[in-house]
Amino acid sequence: MRYIKDYEEGNKIQGVYYCKQKNSTETKTGKPYDSVLLQDKTGVLDAKVWDPYSQGIGEYEAGDYIDVIGDIKIFNNQKQASLVRIRKADEGEYDTKDYFPMTEKNVNEMFAKIIEYIDSIKNPYYKKLLESFFKDNNVFVTAFKSSSAAKTVHHGFIGGLLEHTLGVTNMCNYLVSAYPLLNRDLLITAAICHDIGKTKEISPFPANEYTDEGQLLGHIVMGCEMVGNAADKIEGFPPKYKHELQHCILAHHGEYEFGSPKKPAIMEAVALNFADNTDAKMQSITEMFKSKDTNDWLGFNKFLDSNFRKTTGS
Repeated sequence: MRYIKDYEEGNKIQGVYYCKQKNSTETKTGKPYDSVLLQDKTGVLDAKVWDPYSQGIGEYEAGDYIDVIGDIKIFNNQKQASLVRIRKADEGEYDTKDYFPMTEKNVNEMFAKIIEYIDSIKNPYYKKLLESFFKDNNVFVTAFKSSSAAKTVHHGFIGGLLEHTLGVTNMCNYLVSAYPLLNRDLLITAAICHDIGKTKEISPFPANEYTDEGQLLGHIVMGCEMVGNAADKIEGFPPKYKHELQHCILAHHGEYEFGSPKKPAIMEAVALNFADNTDAKMQSITEMFKSKDTNDWLGFNKFLDSNFRKTTGS
């Protein structure tokens, strides 16, 4: 199949794509049309069906795989497809792996590394807490392995949460070696748990949308609650250990303006915030360069708060 990222103005689009969204509306003059979002693993494409009742437009809905024919145009500096043929595709005409972004890394190898970190924890209470999620709860493990870490900003793909968590944990493990005052067991446990709330905040692919619970509470609060509930089920779990771990989760965004309910008040929370921020930004830049393979300036990036380009020679 030809992927969305490879289309340019003037190309014909033809093939099966996932219909992520469909809205039936009208132009200013009252003429009906459909606004559609097509998706594959390389991105999404805005599409319009200007004559939705024509003979060439079959029945389809959001969530269907549809076989389309149309033209690629540029509108407001963005690629847009004008579709003249749509047919709901049958099973066997598509492979779901082509339609949703996935980590390029080996999921089983990454998860095995997380288990290695858990096995290295010496504090028996933190170890039992981690095992209750990552060894004893198959439903959680399945969700954790397949979840994204965000909708779009960074690691917004299947396996993204696992990849991001491992990246943050690796960085925290280095910080422990560089700054011996850090409590390794607390920091590694916090790194592994810092985003577990995202298994509830964002729905699985193909939707990858915020859940009601995610909209109302957010992953930081939910992660804090999940850790607290798990600690309460472990006999004798010291309150100080629980509160320090919960604080690291509550403070891992660092600033109130970034959605952090608390600012870091212990050394491990500072280290976790730096590791989380670094991994998120490095991945965002990586994804930006992959989507725009050029050495030119790429324009202002809201998340990074700067205009960006590749380093000379890279």
